[in-house]
Amino acid sequence: MKRAAVQECIILGIDPGTTVLGYGLILVKNTSMRMITAGCIKLNKYDDHATRLKCIYDRLTLLIDEYHPDEMSIEAPFFGKNVQSMLKLGRAQGVAIAAALSRDIPYVEYAPRRIKKAITGNGGAAKEQVAAMLQAILKADKLPTELDATDGLAAAVCHEYSKNNSGATGAKSNKNWDSFLKNNADRIIP
Repeated sequence: MKRAAVQECIILGIDPGTTVLGYGLILVKNTSMRMITAGCIKLNKYDDHATRLKCIYDRLTLLIDEYHPDEMSIEAPFFGKNVQSMLKLGRAQGVAIAAALSRDIPYVEYAPRRIKKAITGNGGAAKEQVAAMLQAILKADKLPTELDATDGLAAAVCHEYSKNNSGATGAKSNKNWDSFLKNNADRIIP
């Protein structure tokens, strides 16, 4: 009897920022996911915005060269009232995308609410709720304490759920917490 081929995919998730950029890498093997690493690129020590952008590019290409992700998922900028902040955030996102494209890695953007909904079932969930749910989903003993890092992981997990059309981003609709639990029984750890 032939065994099915093991399919593996490494996904890099990015939570862009110009002060702190969060990232997370997951390994998807068949139907299981595990965290490879997650962390933050801290940029507040650089006064010059261009230097911050160069640092993002350099650090992400190093991560890509070390872990060889197959795909990248990035949080799309949300629309805020401060135009200058939006411009800076958009530049950080663009540089992260350029780093992926420089290594021929395809990328997908997800709205912040979609990422939160994929992980928690609630598009308005707090970052702490996302982190707690990720710990259960990834069956991780410990996750990074920085919420930007767990947001990077969330982007990666959201992408995997979206690819497989499962979880909260799939065809199932969740109107409340009870509905989410019923539709995602496979994600509950006893």
